[in-house]
Parts: sequence; C-alpha cells; structure tokens
Amino acid sequence: MGFDGLFFGRADYDDYTTRNRTKTMEMVWKASANLDRQSWLFTGVLPNGYGPPGSFCFDNFCDDAPIMDDPRLHDYNVPERVQSFIQAAHNEAVGFATNHIIMTMGSDFQYENANEWFKNMDKLIRYVNAQQVNGSDVNVFYSTPSCYLYALNNVSHNWTSKTDDFFPYAHHPHGFWTGYFTSRAALKRYERHSNNILQATRQLNALANLNLRNSIFFLSEAMGVAQHHDAVSGTEKQEVAFDYAQRLAVGINVASGIINQAYSKLLPKSSQSPPSPTQFLCQLTNISECVPVQDQTRFTVTLWNPTINPVLQHFRVPVTRAYTVRDPTGQPILSEIIPVSNATKNIPGRASTATNQLIFRASLPALGFNTYFFEAKTDEKHEKPKIKITKNDECILQNQNLRVEIDAQGNLGHIVNLKKSFDVAFTSQGFYFYQSFPGNNSRSEFQASGAYIFRPLTPTAVPVSQTRSITCIKGDNVQTAVIVFNDWASQEISLYDEAESVEVEWTVGPIPIGDNIGKEIIIRYDTDIASESKYYTDANGREVLERKRDYRPTWNYTVVETVSGNYYPINSRIWIKDGNRQFTVLTDRSEGGGSIQNGSIEIMVHRRILNDDSLGVGEALNESAYGQGLVVRGRHFLLVEPPASSARYHRIGSQRLYMHPIATFATNLQDYESYSAAYYQTWSALTDTLPLNVHLLTLDQLGPKDYLIRVEHYFELLEDDTFSKPVTFDLQSLFKSIGLISNTVELTLSANLPLSDMRRLNWITGDGQLSEMEISKERSLTDTNITLNPMQIRTFQCSLLSCPVLTTYFVVFLKQCIPQHIAD
Repeated sequence: MGFDGLFFGRADYDDYTTRNRTKTMEMVWKASANLDRQSWLFTGVLPNGYGPPGSFCFDNFCDDAPIMDDPRLHDYNVPERVQSFIQAAHNEAVGFATNHIIMTMGSDFQYENANEWFKNMDKLIRYVNAQQVNGSDVNVFYSTPSCYLYALNNVSHNWTSKTDDFFPYAHHPHGFWTGYFTSRAALKRYERHSNNILQATRQLNALANLNLRNSIFFLSEAMGVAQHHDAVSGTEKQEVAFDYAQRLAVGINVASGIINQAYSKLLPKSSQSPPSPTQFLCQLTNISECVPVQDQTRFTVTLWNPTINPVLQHFRVPVTRAYTVRDPTGQPILSEIIPVSNATKNIPGRASTATNQLIFRASLPALGFNTYFFEAKTDEKHEKPKIKITKNDECILQNQNLRVEIDAQGNLGHIVNLKKSFDVAFTSQGFYFYQSFPGNNSRSEFQASGAYIFRPLTPTAVPVSQTRSITCIKGDNVQTAVIVFNDWASQEISLYDEAESVEVEWTVGPIPIGDNIGKEIIIRYDTDIASESKYYTDANGREVLERKRDYRPTWNYTVVETVSGNYYPINSRIWIKDGNRQFTVLTDRSEGGGSIQNGSIEIMVHRRILNDDSLGVGEALNESAYGQGLVVRGRHFLLVEPPASSARYHRIGSQRLYMHPIATFATNLQDYESYSAAYYQTWSALTDTLPLNVHLLTLDQLGPKDYLIRVEHYFELLEDDTFSKPVTFDLQSLFKSIGLISNTVELTLSANLPLSDMRRLNWITGDGQLSEMEISKERSLTDTNITLNPMQIRTFQCSLLSCPVLTTYFVVFLKQCIPQHIAD
C-alpha cells in the first residue's frame, strides 16, 4: 500500500514488558516470508496504548486536573504538572531506542471538548520547554505519526526485527482477547457473505458496462463500516450490531437490483427478445428457505461464478414438489429430493413450508453464469425415491475420492483418502462447551469471559450430550449423516459426488442458560495424528503461520490460561500434520480455535455469555432472536491429504468457499422452449483458460472505459511443486468480452497512487539488511502480460479503446489472421 510505518496500541503484557526492558518497542516487521523485503514494515508499539500518560487527560470524560498557571490561585499547579510530565517522558523513553518518543494525547470518545485539550497542551509545551534552561532534556512539540517516523528514519540505528505476529494478546495473565475471534458468529458470516455479493456485483456491473459504481457504494460503504474493530470483531453493543447488519442488508438489496440490470443485458439473445425475467437473491437458503420459488410451476436458478476458473458446484433449492431440471443445453440432469432436517425446520423465524430440498450439480464456466430451468413434474405417481434413509445404524459415506465411516451411535471413526491409500482415525468428534468464568470486573483474578475475553472456568470442555442420534441419507449427488446431539446442537456430515473434502454443516442454538451458566461452544476433532504440539492457522486468509502450544517465539512465555492462551484467529483454515498425513479444516467465517491436545483441533462456533468483561461493551454477549437465544449455522470442510499435496486442495477449496457462486432466481416464466429461444443460458467473460493459482480479487468499473483490476497469486512459496511458482498471464484475457485495453497503469495495492510514484523509507535491521528492495514501477505496461510471484497482489487501472464490441472482435480477428502491418 505504500505505507512507511505502523503504530498500534495493544501488545501482550508480557511482550510489552520484555520490549520495554530491552528497548525494542520499535522494530522492522518482516511480515511476509513470501514477499521478502517488499513487505517489511517499520512497526512501533505505542507506550500508553493509544491514550495519554497518566494524569494528563483533558476532556469531558476525564477527571484529571487542568493546568492552572495563575500563581495567585490556590490550586496553582504548574511546577508539579511540569515535573510529572518530564518524569512521564523519561519513564517512556526507557523502552525506546532513540531520543525521539511519541505521546498520544486523546483516546476513545475524546476531543468532545477540543478547546480544553489544546488549551492544556499549549500550556504543557510552554512550561515544559521552559525548563530546558534549568537543564531539562525534554523538548515537546505538536507532531504527527508521519513526522515522528521521519525523525526515526533520520537516526542512524540498526533496528531489531520480528517475523511472527502479535497473537494472542492478553492485557494481564487471565485476560486473553481470544473470545472476539468468534463473538457474534452470525454477523461474521453475514459480513463475509456480503463481500461475496459485493465482488460479484462489481464484476457484473463491469462486464455488462452498467457504470453503476455510485449505486454499488451503498454495499461498499456498509462493508467498509463493518471492518471497524468493534464491528466484525463482535465487540459492539447489540443495538450497534443490528445497525451494521441493517446497513449490509440495505446494500445487498441495492446490489440485487444491479445484478438484475446486468442480467437484463447479458441474458437476451437479441434486441427483439422480451425483457428478461427479474432476477432476485434468496437470502435465507442457508436455512432451506426461498419462499418465492418453493411452490412455483416453473423457475430458473442462475449461478454466477466469480472466480476465473470453471467450478463444479452442488446446489440446494428448498421445494415443496418434484421438478425436472434442465441444464444450459436443455438436457434434463440428475437431481434428487432429500428431506430438510428437523434442526433446520425448527429454526425460529423460518417462514418456508418446504420440507425438502432439491440437489443438483452445476458445472459453471469461469467468470460467467449458467441458468438451470426448473419445471414441476405433473405425474409423480411413478416417481420412486432414489435415496435411501436409515436411522441409528452404521453410516458409510463414500465417493470416488473419500470414505467417511460413522458408527451407529453417530461417532465419526475414520476419513479414508481412497486415492492416496491412507486414513485419519478420529477418537472423538462433536460439540463441547466451556463454562464461562463469571467474574464481574477487570481485576486479573476476577476477569470475566465476555465479548473480548475468552476465559473458561476450567480447562476441560464438557460434551453437550452423552448420546446422539444418527440418520443416514444416501443419494447419487450427496450422502449425508444427520447427527443430533440434543435439541440445540446438531451437524450434517455430507460427502458430495466427486468431492475432495467432507462438509460438516453445524447448527447451534438456542444455547440454554436456564442454569445461569454462560457457555462457549466448540466443535472438536480428535485424531490419531502425532502433531507434536504444533498447529497452523492463517494470518489473513492467505499466509499461514506455525503455532506451538504454550510457546511464544518472541519471549519466554509463562503459561497461565492453558486454553484461551493457545487460541488464535482462524480466518480461513487450520491444520495439524505428521510426517505422512495432514488434517485441514476450512471455515466459512472467522472463528477462534487451536490445538489444545496433540492430534486435536477445536474451533469455537458460538458463544452465549451472561457477564460483561468490563472492556467497554457494557453488556453481556447474550444474543437473541424471536424471543430466545440466537441460532447460528455454519460449515467446516475437512481435508485429509499428505502434507506435500495438501496446499492445492486447501488453497483452491478455501478460495472457492470465499468466492462462492452467487445464485439468483426468476419466476413467472413461459415454457422452456420459449425461454431458451429468447435468452442465453450460459456465458463466460473469458475465452482463454487462466492459471489455477491466480485469483481475480477485484474487477471494478471506475468509468465508462476505465476499470480497476486486482489479481493475486494465492499460493505460498514452496508449498506446492506446481502452483508455488511465478505465473505469467495476459490481462487482456479478462476484457475480451468488452474491449481491447489501450492503456494500463500499475497502482499501489490501495489503488490511490501510481506505483511509479511510490517512495518508501529504507530501514536497516540488526543484521545490517536494508528493508526496501527495488521493485518494478513501470508507469504504463508495454503489453498486457504480467507476472505474479507467490502471494503477490498487483493492482492496475486499465483503459479500454473507445469502440463498439463488434469492432473490437473484428480488430482482434485482423491481428490474428493477417500480417501485423496490414492489420495496423
């Protein structure tokens, strides 16, 4: 992004103490092993969080005395205030390597009375600096983080470096801020789903040349607000959480209209075609609800694939009757009716009367759509169910790649990789809960579990039930084991035809609190993998860091909280491995978890807590809906592969989970013949096959002929023999459906500066290395072929020729088929 430095206010209390003692509060953070020196970032831990030194807060919320500088007043305090400030400056300087220090003046909800702040700071500056004539070495002046950074850069100093991250964070021995990794699990999923819709809307807007970026801003802005550290983190008050969700819902509603406009241009085969049927989103398909289509005689499902590679997708539609499903060629395809689970049907607020869901497999083109036509069957008396259902019996799920063995008591026993001829054995798998520590203030020994803090009363998780029931459902498209633990916890373990992963869809809630005990619900996967205290979690949805139980790379860690002190954010994946096997879990949202025992992965999925942790929320994390505790649903995807080949499965799988196909529905249709005659049923923006290790991160129309493109290489160095290498491809391939690129300018990642104009400060590390390597900063590319290195993201502004699409294709034809000088 072109940043020169990063300053933040929170570091683990133990880490802070060590850094303060060793004068290493500031460092060069070597933040990416993949991107090397381009990613090195000067980083500083602020000395007072992000507030002022003690007793120097001046605002409506502050109780500190103002500086009284009239000697005639009985509360004249300049000498005491000056000496206190000079002492605070010296205390702060102990932990910093240069004679420059930074003091943040202000904090949350402050500067409501800016006059009071500046009046007192003016006095501080005046009277503190006046002491220099008496030998004081403190010089105070107004500054900014940028000015402070430049002053540090001008000092000849070799800075210490850091390669790990700052998680987990605790502000005292019992105060680990690892609860917010999971808090408000429903909002976390809604935010990620909203981003999925936002990116697809941007793509359709660009490819249909609607130029409606200002309208997309409703969802874009809501997504931006949802990134606040008290939003997606789940550490806001309930009313504020409602506001975030409402903003996202309004944005999605606007985006739905834009998607419909895009399809109204992409679907018709000619200008004589009737207006295309209105496309709309069904937002509650995760609870098997789409009321507008469930009873229809005819409807269509159009699936937009936002990735630049073809995908196979099994899709579920809640229905009340049987249908014939036609693919884009008009051929009937295999579809199956399976029952909606009782756990789904009983979710509070579910309005659908659909007791079944129709499952079919869609083969979707890259960056394009397929339409599937549904027509109700008129004669169902000869229809015999093709699925087989058994209850409380052994359930073996098997496809071409995997076998999942579940016993008659609902216990997962083995997942067998059939092609690689090995298995992972499970000693247990299911739901457990930690009882929340009920303390009621922020003193260390009484620290309560809350929206921020995860503090279990004991380190032992309790099973949510001693028994469970199992229903085994087998069809051609999918095989599922529905395992019910109790009336508020269940899971559906599914294996789809040709799938390379096992899907675990979990449903948790309402979490009971009649016993006045807060509960933190986990799913635990206990295996026979010899993980040797090590586990691996992603740092940012992309790069993965090794974690080690009860260990910190930066300081000598004293173990106090054996569970919460080993929890890390799981934004997209976690795995454990031994020499021959790797067990990976992909998540559909950010969750907290870890490996508390060897061979085990546990992931917290839901929390209902009755006490506040006294860190600013001011209320307990006790979400409810429809007069009872909140029900949350989500999915995990389980992969069992050798370590050497795991990356190609978890990388591709996670990317496709993150950018899932977006389904729109249309009703009030004529017969299939009329529909197929008027509308395209398949379309792709691409004519070339693009590399599998490249992802289209952003396709956004800036103006009638200007587009913003971000592309990423989403494999890390050395993790795969094929896909971890640099890759070159043609940007023009993304635009063949809409025009020829006339000019391309590479920008910084944030797209607010040409890369050629970026100038970053250089820093020298303790081993004498210079931080910044020279990178290519061409203002305009001579051609549209670009190269991506592992984990690299590149950003471009592309301008297209001002010519109609047909002319564009003609020019392409000329350049391909006749000598270049004649084409020119």
